[in-house]
Amino acid sequence: MARQHHDLKILPKYYRAIEKGTKTFEVRFNDRNYQVGDILELKECLGGEYSGRYIRAEITYVLDDPEYCKEGYVVLGIKVENVYN
Repeated sequence: MARQHHDLKILPKYYRAIEKGTKTFEVRFNDRNYQVGDILELKECLGGEYSGRYIRAEITYVLDDPEYCKEGYVVLGIKVENVYN
């Protein structure tokens, strides 16, 4: 199956944490059927405006367990492939 690409908005504080390597996951509403191997393009956005900066990351793990996740949400383990500033 082909990898899906997901363009997503991300707040600057979370963008910076991923950029620094201290945040290696994303919590998202699972309206896109995220799968291991899919690509996230995390676009820094504040007040509806894009900064032009984005991070390309691969999903390495999907936690979809109602014991640990709010209904409809998943925790995505991610590995940064590239940072575009």
